Amino acid sequence: MVFTAQQIADYLKGKVEGDSTVEVNDFSKIEEGRQGTISFLSNAKYAHYIYECEASIVLVNKEFQLEKAVKPTLIRVDNAYESLAHLMSLVQKATTTKTGISPLAHISDSAIIGNNVYIGPFTYIGERVNIGDNTMIHSNVSIDNDTLIGKDCIVYAGVKIYNQCVIGNQCIFHAGVVIGGDGFGFAPTADGSYKKIPHIGNVVIEDDVEIGSNSTVDRATMGSTFIRKGVKIDNLTQIAHNSEVGNNTVIAALTGLAGSSKIGKQCIIAAQVGIAGHITIANGTIIGAQAGVNSSTVENSKIQGSPALPMLHFQKSSILFKKLPDLQKTISDLQKQILELENKLNSIS
Repeated sequence: MVFTAQQIADYLKGKVEGDSTVEVNDFSKIEEGRQGTISFLSNAKYAHYIYECEASIVLVNKEFQLEKAVKPTLIRVDNAYESLAHLMSLVQKATTTKTGISPLAHISDSAIIGNNVYIGPFTYIGERVNIGDNTMIHSNVSIDNDTLIGKDCIVYAGVKIYNQCVIGNQCIFHAGVVIGGDGFGFAPTADGSYKKIPHIGNVVIEDDVEIGSNSTVDRATMGSTFIRKGVKIDNLTQIAHNSEVGNNTVIAALTGLAGSSKIGKQCIIAAQVGIAGHITIANGTIIGAQAGVNSSTVENSKIQGSPALPMLHFQKSSILFKKLPDLQKTISDLQKQILELENKLNSIS
């Protein structure tokens, strides 16, 4: 697809600075810019690239000040990074939208399929499933009985959604996601074996949620596991039974939430974090990578480490940890000196 600088500026509500008729048909990073592409500059440490950039158009923040002339046409916007995201979403939607139902898909007679829905080959749609308008279900997807999926969703290849789950509008599930599998619940018995606890609840995922490849959200033992509106979950993440993730929280890869953990709104959870069950992570909490969180937090706290500490304390402790071999040697030397002094004192007395 080809767009002019003026068309892009009109869509982004920006202002053209340069040739408004220049055309682009692709994106490029500012350090690799080439003619016919659009790039962006939002981070000041990349500013020097703009003076040698060959891209035809560069998105910049309104307040950005040039030190000398540049080749590209500039489009000044409120937020270059956010504007790029809007523009790329527009292009992706225009180039990847599919409609039609493959004859190789199995769709139960009682299922309700909305308008302009795409269903790929070898996909299974169970009894009484309801799929909203403009949703795309790619190949080899399994959607079990009594599940509701809203409008404008994208369900990529190999996703499995168990029975009775509820999915909102504009959700994206990447390849291999599993929604509604049983939680890890087993009751110990007198003979030392474990009795499986049936999980008869479901999963409720609200609007505008994106879940990365091979992540799992387990169904509740009773009631629901909740993923609230606007949550973004990275690849290879585990959300256990009866957990709740609050609005607009982001969770990076390889993170695990144990059962019945409650995550507040607008939290940031970095990669490889483990969160114990039955605790509450308060609104606005930031958790650093590889943290092990075993107690509840207060609002807007920043924690890191295992077990997790206030982030500043953890950073100070890390500095000391690096010095432990030297400190151990110093203590050992002091102990020897003390012992020598005691021996001398004993010999004098």
